[in-house]
Amino acid sequence: MNLSRRKFVKTTATSIAAAGPLLSSLGVSSPAKKKAKVAVIGCGGRSNRDITNFTKACEMLGLQAEFVALADAYEDMVFDKADKYEIDRSKCIAGFDSYQKVAESDAEFVMLIAPPIFRPLHLEMMVEAGKHVMMQKPVAVDAPGCRKIIKIGKRAKKKGLAILAGTQRRHTIGYMENAAKIKEGAIGEILGGTVSWNGTVPWIWERQAGWSDADYLARNWLNWFEMSGDHIGEQHVHNIDVANWYLGRNPVSAVGFGGRARRESGNNYDFFSVELDYGDGVRIHSQCRQIAGTYPRIGEFFRGTKGSVQGGGKLVGKDVSIPEISYMDKDGNVQELINWIQSARSGNPINEAKQIADSTAVAVMGRYAAYTGKFVRFSDLMENPKSEFYDLTVGIDAKDFEKGKVVLPEENVVAIPGDGADIRRRS
Repeated sequence: MNLSRRKFVKTTATSIAAAGPLLSSLGVSSPAKKKAKVAVIGCGGRSNRDITNFTKACEMLGLQAEFVALADAYEDMVFDKADKYEIDRSKCIAGFDSYQKVAESDAEFVMLIAPPIFRPLHLEMMVEAGKHVMMQKPVAVDAPGCRKIIKIGKRAKKKGLAILAGTQRRHTIGYMENAAKIKEGAIGEILGGTVSWNGTVPWIWERQAGWSDADYLARNWLNWFEMSGDHIGEQHVHNIDVANWYLGRNPVSAVGFGGRARRESGNNYDFFSVELDYGDGVRIHSQCRQIAGTYPRIGEFFRGTKGSVQGGGKLVGKDVSIPEISYMDKDGNVQELINWIQSARSGNPINEAKQIADSTAVAVMGRYAAYTGKFVRFSDLMENPKSEFYDLTVGIDAKDFEKGKVVLPEENVVAIPGDGADIRRRS
């Protein structure tokens, strides 16, 4: 038959998934599928993809996805997802404290898709409850949050729990193969490069009559740095994570700038331009913007001493030999969930907590550098308690939403660098 390993795995999984209807048509009962009980926290737009992809991943593994809980701060959001995916409304939980009931459920797997400000709080409770967790990126909005994720990740490892980050490029075959080739010297030592996410503002929710400050922040979270970490973290962290991955280390410092002139909601910047210094003379230009009508470029480019590479695409350099990489789906959004489920069930759980916390911290470092105009070291966020950035928070705590203590920051008023103020003083 001469099938490669990965083609055999993929073909076998597809055949297993197709076997049920065929056996039924022949009058033969197919074996009952084992269930993978899962809960979702956060029923916004991203959950559409993750619910669908989890179901597909289970099917490819011969499992049946059973959604035992859907949680969100708002009843309309959670009912919408329940009705769309034919999940009984009795599984729905609403309220800012709904994550606590998920922790008490019989879910084996939990997907954290609520706004990033809630990620450390939600992850901590799920790990304490013994759940395997997939958390979307970024995983925090400030340095204390990043450090907390790392600590929780260590606890998860001791408990044998699988922790997946929503960085699907690390599970996409083109990126994985290029990463392996770079490790084997295909482009030599990386000298520099560019990582980019240049697009438009994904969406805006206008404030409605009767909404509290907490409601407006939570529903329009994408456009507030307190909730999202600004788009350098919420979107561009994907590309930053690839730089960390391919270079095999975190940058040591950042300088940069950004600004706002076009946005119509919240307090995020329109663009960031940040130089990430990885040491040894290696500098990566991190650029991202959300402005309609501008050139869209999303991806990564790195030049080495012996070649170059376009993210998960074309690689020009030396021919090197790498082990064949097995996969079941070319879509990294599905493959990462396959890897998560397999690792949890195999007793060899994946744990991506530190790598995504580090990449999120790099995005936070870039944001601080642009907001303040200062030279910021990675150690200022992660190692040096005397640094002004070490304990700097966004000024709102995730628990404030449960306590009813949220006060809306001034809208359309942003950080101004160069006046000696910290990022929470806006002019």
